[in-house]
Amino acid sequence: MVVLDELRVPIVQAPMAGGPSTPALAAAVGEAGGLGFLAAGYLTPERLRADVDALLALSTAPFGVNLFVGGGEPADPAAISAYATRLAAEAERAGVALGTPRFDDDAFAAKVEVLLAVRPAVASFTFGLPPRDVVEALRRAGVEVWVTVISPEEARAAAACGADALVVQGIEAGGHRGTFVDDETAAGLSLLPALQLIAAEVSLPLVAAGGIATGQALAAVLAAGARAGQVGTAYLLSAEAGTSPAQRAATATDTPTVLTRAFSGRLARGIANRLHEEHAAAAPRAYPEIHHLTAPLRAHARAVGDADLINLWAGEAHRLVLALPAAEITRWLADEARAALDAAAARLALRR
Repeated sequence: MVVLDELRVPIVQAPMAGGPSTPALAAAVGEAGGLGFLAAGYLTPERLRADVDALLALSTAPFGVNLFVGGGEPADPAAISAYATRLAAEAERAGVALGTPRFDDDAFAAKVEVLLAVRPAVASFTFGLPPRDVVEALRRAGVEVWVTVISPEEARAAAACGADALVVQGIEAGGHRGTFVDDETAAGLSLLPALQLIAAEVSLPLVAAGGIATGQALAAVLAAGARAGQVGTAYLLSAEAGTSPAQRAATATDTPTVLTRAFSGRLARGIANRLHEEHAAAAPRAYPEIHHLTAPLRAHARAVGDADLINLWAGEAHRLVLALPAAEITRWLADEARAALDAAAARLALRR
C-alpha cells in the first residue's frame, strides 16, 4: 500500500458530500501529513474537475476522491408521491417548491473519466462495488482503489473485485451508511467488532471509519489493526470545511444522533431534528429519488439557518469536535493517539 505507507500521520479525511468537503480542507489535511479527500457525490463532472484543479493549486500532497456507486432499482412511485404529499406543507411554509424525484447514477461513468484524467492517489467508492473494468482501468492509471464496507460479506466481495484497501465503516459513523444494500437488517456493526471480523476474513489494509473524534479513538482503531482512521465529523467545525452555520451550531451541541431516511431516502446518521422526528417513520427507501425531492427544501433551510429542515450528518461523538484549523485538528489527533498508545503500553508493562 503505497499511499497509506507514505502518510506522515495515519489519518484520512473522510469525504463528506453536500458541502463540508472542500479543496481547502483536503489540502490542509494533506499538508499536515494525512490524506485529504474530495467528495464527488452530487457534483457535476465539471465541478469535480474544478475542485481537483483548486486542490492542486493549494497542495502537492497526495489526495483521494470518493464516488457514489449507483445501482439497485427505482423505488415505488406511489411511495415517493405519498412522501412528497406529506412534505408539501413543509415546502409551502418555507416558500419553496419540492424537487422532482428521479433515479440516476450520479454521473458515475463521467466522474470515473475525470479520475482517469487527473489520477488522484486514491479513488474510493461508497454504496457498492465499482465495476471490474473500472477497478482495472484505475489501477492501470496508478490510482489505488478503496471500497467502503460494513460487514465481512461485503469485505470479501470487495477483495474479490480487486480493491487495494477497505474502508470499514462502523454504525457510529455520520452520514450515509456505506452498505451495498440499503436495508435496516444490514445496518451494520460497531466499528471495533467490524474491524476484528473483517480482518479475520481478508488480508487487505483496513481504514477505520466511525466515531473517531479524539486521538484516543484513533489509537483504539490502530491498536485493533487499522492502518489509518478515517475522520469526518471531527473536521466539521474547521474553518476550511464548507459546513453550513446551522450545522456548525448543531454539531457543537450534545443532541443525540439518529439513523434516518427522512432527507435522502437512504439510511444516514445525523443529529436529530424536527423533520426527522415528524417524517422519518413515513420516509420510503428511495434513494436518490428522495434526495432530489428534498434538495430545494434543504438548500433553503441552509441559506436561512433553519436546522430543523436540513440533514445534520454527524457521527455519534460529534459533541467532542473542536473548532480549530484542519491542520491543527490533524496534528492534535495524531499527538493524542501517540500519547494514548504510549499510556496503554505502559499499563501493559506494569502487569508483566
